[in-house]
Amino acid sequence: MNADSGFGRGNWSAGSNAFERGNMNLFVLKTWLEAKMNKDEDGASLVEYILLVALIALAVIAAVIFLRNQVSSKFNDAGSRLSTGS
Repeated sequence: MNADSGFGRGNWSAGSNAFERGNMNLFVLKTWLEAKMNKDEDGASLVEYILLVALIALAVIAAVIFLRNQVSSKFNDAGSRLSTGS
């Protein structure tokens, strides 16, 4: 082995030996694992979208229940006007 092959007690210049390349690979692996395991995401997840749709559905159902008689009378009025032609 020669002195600048990167093994043993050779040349330790930046980026040119296996020791530093190994450290860089470990740093990349560590960074990648932290990114994969980190749960602090800014975007909405599927669960949040499902909760939002469920909340909107509940609001629509509540509106239909509370306004049922008023809406029914308006439809009956409109239907009777269409049938009489006025």
